[in-house]
Amino acid sequence: MKITDVRTFLYANPDVNPRFGPILFVRVDTDAGISGWGEGSTWAGGSALIVDYGLRQIRDMLIGRDPSEIEAIWHDIYRRYTYMGSRGMPTQMLSAIDIALWDIKGKDLVRPIYDLLGGKVRETVPVYANAWWPDDAHEPRDFAEAALRTVELGHQAMKIDPFSEMAEAFPGYVSGEITPEHESRGIARIAAIREAVGPNIHILIDAHGQYDVPSAIRVADRLAELDIAWLEEPVPPESHDALRQVRENTAVPICVGERLFTRFDFAPILERRLADFVMPDVCWTGGISELRRIGALAEAHYVPLSPHNAAGPIQIAAGSHVGMTTPNFYRLEHAMNWIPAYNAPLREPLGFESDFLTVSDRPGLGIEVDEDYLEAHRYLESGTVG
Repeated sequence: MKITDVRTFLYANPDVNPRFGPILFVRVDTDAGISGWGEGSTWAGGSALIVDYGLRQIRDMLIGRDPSEIEAIWHDIYRRYTYMGSRGMPTQMLSAIDIALWDIKGKDLVRPIYDLLGGKVRETVPVYANAWWPDDAHEPRDFAEAALRTVELGHQAMKIDPFSEMAEAFPGYVSGEITPEHESRGIARIAAIREAVGPNIHILIDAHGQYDVPSAIRVADRLAELDIAWLEEPVPPESHDALRQVRENTAVPICVGERLFTRFDFAPILERRLADFVMPDVCWTGGISELRRIGALAEAHYVPLSPHNAAGPIQIAAGSHVGMTTPNFYRLEHAMNWIPAYNAPLREPLGFESDFLTVSDRPGLGIEVDEDYLEAHRYLESGTVG
């Protein structure tokens, strides 16, 4: 079997805020009539458009290759970009191709990907809810009511950034400071949520790497009293020393990793015990192959894996197959209000059931993409859909 074509699809879903940019799918075709689907989405700064361009540049190096040689192709793409730095945009390109190749292998062998990764260690994949609050939520009671509704739907874990939902909270973003007013408002929201949902629900806090060290420690100390399950990216990802200072001066569990790429970025985090959870993104870090390797590396340090998800349905599907086979798996992120958007380009919906995801046992990723939908919602360079 040989690769005959690599085609990209940029589409926009009208049900998702346009600031997140387009979703990027890639289809890898073969001369056996089997096609595999991958995703290389990234919403920040419109960078999905850059990844799309890069994928079209490596098309010729892939045509004629045996798609079953996933490891060799992974390294060929990774090493192609070492002079510009392979971790980042190149690994997003690589992620899309890697996921598609695993999809092809599963379809060729008529087995789900999780079976090829060693078989399932659990029957379903636990998830946590993001984006569960309404857009018009402002007061603590608004968030408490929305959190209670989320729990009533069966969710046992939910994530929120109670501070930066208001853009005006960060007029000094570069300095990493937050005003006392917005800090107190965010803490009040979490206090109201905790009171509403009780002591047994996991509340995860996302700081988006926006704080300097003193601000992160101060916020963490206030959150510790509310028994949060983790504080995510308390400082920007560039400085391990800053992360170490926060970790050594707070009692809250720390989670990092959505902006780390490949095992090479995660190794020092784990070796220096800088995080209690790691959250690589299957569409950014190097695909299913690399997510699985990072999971094994984290397992050796007794650290749970909890993949980041902020894009499309192939990202969800790919992460769930790794989740089925990873012993040290915590939960898979999903945006609860985006479930209709996840399902829109698929011929059959993903298996979300409140607090868990049932993974299809069909071959490959177990999903079927509706290409008519992709064409009808094609993302144009102007930023419009047509």
